[in-house]
Parts: sequence; C-alpha cells; structure tokens
Amino acid sequence: RWERWGGSPVAMDSAKTPDQDEETGIALNMCLIHNAWSAMACPRQQPAETPARATARKRRPASGRSHRKPFWADYGTEELLNLRLCDLGIQLDQTPLVELVEKLYQELADRDVRFRPNVWLSSEWFAADGVPGIAVPFYLAHPRLMQLEKKMMLQVEGGKRDECMKILRHEAGHAVDTAYRLHFKKLWRETFGSFREPYPDYYQPRPASRHYVLHLRGWYAQSHPAEDFAETFAVWLNPRSRWRQVYQGWPAMRKLEAVDELMKRIAGQRPVVQSRRRVEPLRRIRQTLRDHYQEKRRRYIEEWPDFYDRDLRRLFSDEPRYARRPSAAQFLRRSRPEIREKVAAFTGVHAYTIDQLIRDMIDRCAELKLRLAQPTSQTRHDAMMMVTVATMNFVHSRQHWIPL
Repeated sequence: RWERWGGSPVAMDSAKTPDQDEETGIALNMCLIHNAWSAMACPRQQPAETPARATARKRRPASGRSHRKPFWADYGTEELLNLRLCDLGIQLDQTPLVELVEKLYQELADRDVRFRPNVWLSSEWFAADGVPGIAVPFYLAHPRLMQLEKKMMLQVEGGKRDECMKILRHEAGHAVDTAYRLHFKKLWRETFGSFREPYPDYYQPRPASRHYVLHLRGWYAQSHPAEDFAETFAVWLNPRSRWRQVYQGWPAMRKLEAVDELMKRIAGQRPVVQSRRRVEPLRRIRQTLRDHYQEKRRRYIEEWPDFYDRDLRRLFSDEPRYARRPSAAQFLRRSRPEIREKVAAFTGVHAYTIDQLIRDMIDRCAELKLRLAQPTSQTRHDAMMMVTVATMNFVHSRQHWIPL
C-alpha cells in the first residue's frame, strides 16, 4: 500500500491561521530553479589560480557529479511526452531540491529527532509502507519538467518553495512513523485510530470540522488515520506554525499534544527501522510521460451536476440589446486560467477538476448564445464568485470525492 498524492497539496507555511497562506509565485520559483541549473551548467569564469590555490584545489576531495544540461531540456511538449521516465536521467542530488531536503533535516534535528529520512525521485509524492523514506515527483527536479506538469495538470504540486516544504514535512511524518513504529503505540491508536484501516481510492471531506489540523489543501487529514497523523506531525514540525495558539479550543489540539508527547518519547533515539530501500525510483520506471499524464488526468475528472443554466443566465444574457457585446463563452475562455487558479487556491479542489467545470460552462454558454450584460471587470469578479460557489456547493453536497 502506498500513500500517493492525488489531491492538491496545498500551499503554505503558517505562522498565521489555518486558512491563511503566503505563497511564492510559481514563475518566480521556476526562475530560481532555472538560475540554479544555469549556474550548475555554466559556472562563472574563475580568476587565474596561484600555485598555492591550485595545490589546495588538488587536495580538496571531489564533491558529487558534474551537472550538465539534460539532453531533453529544449524538447517540445510532444517530444518530451514520448520519453520514458527512466530516460530523464536526473537524480535528486543534482538539483536545487537538495537545499529543501537539508532544511527538513535541520528542522528534525532542532526537534531532537535523530532520524533523517531517505529521499529520492519518483513519479509522484509518496511514502511507501514499511520504508522510512520519501519519494519526490520528478518534475520538481528541473524547470522544463515543471513547465510540462503545469501544461498537463494546470498546477505544479510542490512547485512553490513553501508548498514543497509543507509536503516534505507531511511525508516526513509518514517516514518518522515507520522508522519508530509509532502506529503500534497505544497513544497513537487512541488518538488517530487504526493504522490498518483500508486506504480508500477517494475520500469525502467535512470542510467545517475542527477535529483535524489544516495543513494541505483538500482537508487531507480526513482521508485516513495515517494521513491524520502525518498532517498533525507536519504542523507540529513547522517552526513557524504557532500551533498552541492557532489551534487553541479545537478538538485537534488533543492530536497535536499527542504528537508532541510521542516525539518526546523518541527524542535522541536511533530509529528502529533503518532501511534505505527506494521504492519505484525514477530510473526503474519505464512508463512514458504521455502515459503517466493520461493516468494522472483520469483521477481528477468529476461528474459535475447540471445546475449551470440559472446561474449563467443571472450573469450573462441572451437579450437582443446585448447582441453586439462579447460572447459569454469567449469571455470565460479568456478568463479561465485566472478563475481556475484562484478558485483552486481558495477551495482546495484540484485545478484540473475546476477546469472541467469551467469548460462545461463555456460549452453551455455557447449553446445558450449568452453575452456579457455588464462591464468586463464586474463580470470577471462575478464569474469567479459563481465558480467558487458552484465548487463549494458541490463539495458540501457530499457528491465530491477527492482522489487519494
């Protein structure tokens, strides 16, 4: 059984409240990674060496592999999709992700947790059952792969530095649980439930519940007892979470205090399970990127209820006096990226799922021959509200099941 990331992870170190987050833009993060790769591939010209400096350099031990630009870095989308994952030829220690892994290790050390989880590249985020390690998705290793992920899935899970750290802390919770066999402890079972409970393919969240911490999007702690522990651990580990203040009065506080007690019991101890095995490492995955994304997309397709007409007619109009105005379908098509990203950030529903809803609305607007009836800025605001309300109504109606 593998815990795989299907829901939108979801952003945000919190020194604030559980509903707030502070995100760095994906474009900026991709730029930073691009710069890091450029620095690796094209180091600055160094001044001429003195004999003493040359001697010192010869004595210095070799460090790591050479960092060369991948052969596929300039491939177009179709050419890149034809590659197998194992042919990408990238390793985590050749990427800027190393810095974030080191930050995770430091946070564990600061909490007196002696364990350091093994981390490797694979197809998705996951923690393998029985293996105290963390698999990180391949696309975070290079800006070109992040661009492909954005194109294919409309968002990059973990593509922002803060978001990546949040997911690493979550997966570290699984790894620590495995390393110290915490789910066999009485306190763990009494607090979180049975670790042996079968993993569902999908889960139905209760957005208003205060029995769970709010860490990753999609109310992920509600999916399974193991995820509940990992989410609670991530909040506990975050040095900026202020969890004692933020969760004061919440039933979830009992879980945070249980994690705090469990961590005190293992402080400074060597892990019980010390396996360094890597499950599904990238170099062994023979699936093409095209097949990978076809499977991934299928997990986020929803059957939305047909309730659009009334709301669409409130926002747009088919009256003859608006015949010269832009069509509603054209307007929604142009505004789709902005609406999709903002609604996904607010609701926690995956951007690819919301995109299907907007596409359905576009098709229906074209069938009804609707046009704009008010200024563009007002229509954009109202359209965003309409899609948000439709999404949240769907979530609260308990018809929405989030893929695990």
